[in-house]
Amino acid sequence: MSEGAPASRVLILDADQRSALAATRSLGRRGLVVVAADETTRTLAGASRYCRETMVYPSPSADGVAFVEALKRESVRRRIDVVLPMSDLTTRLLLEHREELGDVRIPCPSLEAFDAVTDKWELYARARELDIPMPRTALVRSRVGLAETVAGMAFPLVVKPPRSRMMSGDRWVAPPVRYASSAEELERILVSDRSLGDHPFLVQEYVLGRGQGVFGLYAAGKVVTFFAHRRLREKPPSGGVSVLSESVPVDPRLREISQRLLDSVGWHGVAMAEFKVTKDGTPYLIEVNGRFWGSLQLAIEAGVDFPWLLYRVALGEPVEAVEDYAVGVRNLWLLGDLDHLFLRLRERGGLREKWRAVRAFLAMFEPRTQHEVNRWDDMRPFLQEMARYLKRTP
Repeated sequence: MSEGAPASRVLILDADQRSALAATRSLGRRGLVVVAADETTRTLAGASRYCRETMVYPSPSADGVAFVEALKRESVRRRIDVVLPMSDLTTRLLLEHREELGDVRIPCPSLEAFDAVTDKWELYARARELDIPMPRTALVRSRVGLAETVAGMAFPLVVKPPRSRMMSGDRWVAPPVRYASSAEELERILVSDRSLGDHPFLVQEYVLGRGQGVFGLYAAGKVVTFFAHRRLREKPPSGGVSVLSESVPVDPRLREISQRLLDSVGWHGVAMAEFKVTKDGTPYLIEVNGRFWGSLQLAIEAGVDFPWLLYRVALGEPVEAVEDYAVGVRNLWLLGDLDHLFLRLRERGGLREKWRAVRAFLAMFEPRTQHEVNRWDDMRPFLQEMARYLKRTP
């Protein structure tokens, strides 16, 4: 921004996501006017001291048309320069209606590129073409012939939708990911979950290994920078959302695979490639998210300020790669880690295992661990999160 020029105005969608809070703090600290928007009034990003304005829009999952109309209207009224979506659904809706939003900058790929990597079946086909290792996967279009479809696949199997959000009737839904340890359990899942009968779904061999993510930023098909972390604890403990993660150097193999994939579709914007690395060191690509990720704050703390870099990409400004970020920085989502601890204590096991879980939780006070939501200079988001947490805790 030039001296004396009005501050740019950035609309951040899905404001109740932790990634939205991280982006709000990043851009707000730099003097940008951040407008935090969601379908609810009380959000993490909206509670931040770095948020200037808030906005409520119609539910994207229930009424995508009304959602887009609200963005068109409010973007003009609020003089929005850049829109940053934080979820798969809002990203997709923006891409489908990009031309209707006028001159607002949306630093995301084309709809075709987005589908090519976020549709898990399309991703599997592309990975095979590019010789990228992925777990063996099958598309099930009907329960008829299911046995033949999964013949030869090794249990346990992961049962999941091709996309994180699927259209069911007149609204978008998020079918759950399920796990089947046998053919009988797979059949029970199909009988109990009616949503699986409405759409094709995927069955994928489960890979036992360490979860590792590679996070990238592209500008018009050209890579700008990569970042990596490793998951130390997840919710649920068997695998899920990262609650404690640590910055690590980018593994050259994972970077090469991620770049080969994103280069092949001419990517633009941010993306996360999720891998499982087995004990023998083999990396298996699990999925790609074409948006910001939950533990975004870790990258910012380590020195890769993705929201600021993406904002500059949106404006067409030059962006330099960040190669020497800090390694060993830890990011803790406190309430997520508390859930992790509760689940650990409920598991079968002796007192030694339970005390080990408690001791790991208490390590939150070590100096290198940065807290994701609860910050002394911006505590309102955490107080709001805590109030909701206590309300839903039995």
